[in-house]
Amino acid sequence: MSDPVAPPPTQRKNLLQTLEIDTRMLGMIGAFALVCIVFNYMTDGRFLTPRNIFNLTIQTVSVAIMATGMVFVIVTRHIDLSVGAILAACSALMAMTQVRWITEVLEIGHWAIPWITIVAGITLGAVIGAVNGWLIGYQGIPAFIVTLGGFLIWRNVGWYQTGGQTIGPLDKTFMTFGGINGTLGGPVSWVLGIIAVIIAIALIFKSRTTKQKHGFPVKPMWAEASLAAIIAATILGFIAILTNYSVPERVIARDPAKYGCEVAEGCEVVYGLPISVLLLIAIAGVMTVIAKRTRFGRYIFATGGNPDAAELSGINTRMLTVKIFALMGALCAIAAVVASSRLANHSNDLGTLDELRVIAAAVIGGTALSGGIGTIYGAILGALIMQSLQSGMAMVGVDAPLQNIVVGSVLVLAVWLDIQYRKRTGAK
Repeated sequence: MSDPVAPPPTQRKNLLQTLEIDTRMLGMIGAFALVCIVFNYMTDGRFLTPRNIFNLTIQTVSVAIMATGMVFVIVTRHIDLSVGAILAACSALMAMTQVRWITEVLEIGHWAIPWITIVAGITLGAVIGAVNGWLIGYQGIPAFIVTLGGFLIWRNVGWYQTGGQTIGPLDKTFMTFGGINGTLGGPVSWVLGIIAVIIAIALIFKSRTTKQKHGFPVKPMWAEASLAAIIAATILGFIAILTNYSVPERVIARDPAKYGCEVAEGCEVVYGLPISVLLLIAIAGVMTVIAKRTRFGRYIFATGGNPDAAELSGINTRMLTVKIFALMGALCAIAAVVASSRLANHSNDLGTLDELRVIAAAVIGGTALSGGIGTIYGAILGALIMQSLQSGMAMVGVDAPLQNIVVGSVLVLAVWLDIQYRKRTGAK
């Protein structure tokens, strides 16, 4: 009788494995922290002030919104070089609608103007994206060629809409989506921050309960509690920073009643959470749910992993391509709302080089150019890293050409590091 075969020894998990932390994401967070520390030192502490963090946040939003859509595009092994041009065309349409065209029907300041404008812009963006997707999916033209053509076409369509002019000022309600002109103040920001912490903690422990119910392994309770504490500290710390940035007295003096004061002297008001950031958080949540919880999201990642197998399994990959690019176009239009309202007008150079920034944000965030892999939160963190680099270099006094050299170098370095990571871990 043969001896019973001993079970293989269980491999001891290190701390990162116990916490189930993505080491690539941890590396990105470390890189972001390093960028912040270096620029804070080089600017004598000005980089990490509440004022600069507030500005950095609202400057990141438009690129981050488009980067969430670019994740889906790249995951399915495509590329979109026209996002900045689509943004410009949608911004031009929305500016002309609210400043020139609709005011012939509705009086200036009418409540419906900004909403009609936004619907028009999103419709145009979705239609342009759907046309791109149809040409790629049904006509077989490579995405590189279609969107390169769009890069040349749509910015100039925007130019013809405005006659090459800067259009403004934009509607006041419309401009609340830009950041500085639309914030929630201190009390509301804290309430939303506390609600976000409660929701995050509830989701963590609900996920744990669901895993236990179905017999899946779970992390130790201390690991779950540590993760919840880190998330809570991050959210509340972010709110604390934003609520430490006070509205300058000269701004209050323009309209003290707007800030609940009779005179500007002694009136202390904080900006708080920008509405544009709240919009980004909402979009990120929706895109994450789409990616992880819907059939559409599963089809996207299945197609990116193996297009031939996906088509053989019954997925209509051609219509899927149309939907993905239509979604990308709609997100470009939403980004156009944020970008133009932040500047309070439409200018013809709006969105210039955003193609580079959006693709770089997605790739730096861990989206594989070979397809099948990508995360929404990674793309947003990638956008934040990109904007931090540009903002820091501008504060230090680096010339714009050298800034672009650095950004391009970082993009190539990120792709190289991703390739090396996949080789070492065996990831595809």
